[in-house]
Amino acid sequence: MELLLKKSEILNLKPDISITGSKSETNRLLLLQALFPNLVIENTSNSDDSEVMLKVLRNFQLPASSFHFDIHHAGTAMRFLTAFFAIQEGKEVVLTGSSRMKERPIQILVAALNQLGAEISYEEKDGFPPIKIIGKKIIKNKVALPANVSSQYISALLLIAPKLENGLELTLEGEITSIPYIQMTLALLNEIGVVTSFEKNVIKVNNLSTITSKLITVESDWSSASYWYSILALSEIGTKIQLSSYKESSLQGDAVLAEIYRNFGVETVFKENTIFLAKISNFQLPTSNFQFSLNNCPDIAQTIAVTCFGLGIGCHLTGLHTLKIKETDRLEALKNELTKLGANIFVTNDSLTLEPSKKMNENVSIATYQDHRMAMAFAPLGLKTSIKIENAEVVSKSYPTFWEDVKQVGFDMKVI
Repeated sequence: MELLLKKSEILNLKPDISITGSKSETNRLLLLQALFPNLVIENTSNSDDSEVMLKVLRNFQLPASSFHFDIHHAGTAMRFLTAFFAIQEGKEVVLTGSSRMKERPIQILVAALNQLGAEISYEEKDGFPPIKIIGKKIIKNKVALPANVSSQYISALLLIAPKLENGLELTLEGEITSIPYIQMTLALLNEIGVVTSFEKNVIKVNNLSTITSKLITVESDWSSASYWYSILALSEIGTKIQLSSYKESSLQGDAVLAEIYRNFGVETVFKENTIFLAKISNFQLPTSNFQFSLNNCPDIAQTIAVTCFGLGIGCHLTGLHTLKIKETDRLEALKNELTKLGANIFVTNDSLTLEPSKKMNENVSIATYQDHRMAMAFAPLGLKTSIKIENAEVVSKSYPTFWEDVKQVGFDMKVI
């Protein structure tokens, strides 16, 4: 499906946008629920990734000793389920995914699990899915990982740690990236009663056999909120919107949006699990290039880069090395599509530099590379120019109602 977003002059903002629960929190909690059935979860994400996780975990309850699961594009599911199935004694699972998933490395996680005593092998190309997992009882409790890898590898190990007979001592070697996602995992473990510690580069998780009944309500997704921040930044003075349900003391690293977008004229007020966003009156944009390290929140890099281009300002974003192994190589994808629009943009393996520009080409067709964040990050530019979004349905991976929500607030769009 290709969508044409015609330049929208007026934004009729509805009073409240309800955003689905955080995909990151939901998928962690779904795995913990499979390990500890007394856990009850509310406000779960309705994203494709979470639906895949839920479906696989439910089907795994069927009376069988061998399974074959296709998780499509769901990277979180691939990492978390690899660890989960590794400790399911007597069960054999082949875990595969889309063609892109077969290009996304998983060797670091597999090697760590095998060092602990798991039995995981590759079905096709070494280091990549599909993989064959034979569930084992894991006795060993010490392993090391490079600290600058995807935090999902680290979280996958931490999530199963309470069910390891001797718990887990995980040493992270080098400079740690995506710390908020690690802290999110540990906080959720703590919330269900697991004892953990994180001192210097060593994380310890104690064994826990059972938990008492526990209800956890998932906070709404901050990554999804980023597109509304971008919409506000590109809107006229006086534009307001409210998003629910959000906490000021969030576990999500992307909550730094509230701080970042003040630089682009958007004010955030927290009140009763709702955030109220407003365009600041008499705001002056930065005169020098906006600079920020996104080491702890790389998923909002696309949104920020597109916002800066829409505002005509430059930016230099660092800490982006994990973007090259996402649904697509997000740095190259950003470079390709922003260049089509008239941007001067330069990328390295871990950074992006955008030069200030007042030029914006019209009726450009934006390729989305099977990446939900590409589609949603570029959508706010519909306030500045007419733009086409290819394969717009890809947003279902994390925010299925995105197009309905932006249409309700006044975006002029049609399927072509």
